[in-house]
Amino acid sequence: MFTHSGKSRSFRHNVRLAVFLPFAAGLVNVTGVFGLALLTTNVTGHFAYFAEGLFTRHSPEAMYYLLLILAFLAGSFASSLLTEYAMHRGHPAPFVVPVVIEVVLLLVAGFSADALLAGGIPKPLLGCFLLFIMGLQNALVSKVSSFAVRTTHLTGLFTDLGIGLAQLLFYKEDVVRRPLVDGIRLKGGIVLFFFCGCVAGGVLFGYLRYKVLIVAAGTLVVALLYGRLLLFYYRLVRNLFSKKR
Repeated sequence: MFTHSGKSRSFRHNVRLAVFLPFAAGLVNVTGVFGLALLTTNVTGHFAYFAEGLFTRHSPEAMYYLLLILAFLAGSFASSLLTEYAMHRGHPAPFVVPVVIEVVLLLVAGFSADALLAGGIPKPLLGCFLLFIMGLQNALVSKVSSFAVRTTHLTGLFTDLGIGLAQLLFYKEDVVRRPLVDGIRLKGGIVLFFFCGCVAGGVLFGYLRYKVLIVAAGTLVVALLYGRLLLFYYRLVRNLFSKKR
């Protein structure tokens, strides 16, 4: 799902993205809410809090939300920069590079966050780190899917869902209706699995705390290895049936 782009990319590749990456984003988002009282996937809200801090003259608070916004931007910039560099260098799978980096960053945060916070590291720093990771992921997914999939932008997803559902009432021709249905299925899948990630993260946080981020990293590893795992499964089933015969 990370090795195909442009004309070689199919609807099925985007569906797989819509399963794994929104689930991981949901896990990260709930970890931020429970651990930091912070939405790690909501830049729009941070702009509102930034403006509020400016008008109420709470400069430190305003600067905190500005840093969160810039961290998300930096993650998006870094993801695109790495992808473009890999493409220009002729890398066979340029979109894999940001995913691997995201996995590493999530593992670092998951294994060390509790110890670092106990040692006096300020929570805002961890918040910026998580925003950076989500910016990294969102830019990667947008680019590899030609902007068909966005794992954290639920406002836009619900807007597109509403538009698509309304259009279904007017367009009956199969050639027009099929892409509309596919788009609704894709966006509905993103919302569903983001929600599932949030629920799973909420349940697991009580037991694992910030180690929930390790689960998110594991989800991305499964996404990276999905093709090989599927091939292994098919071979295993084929061998089992051949032995029975």
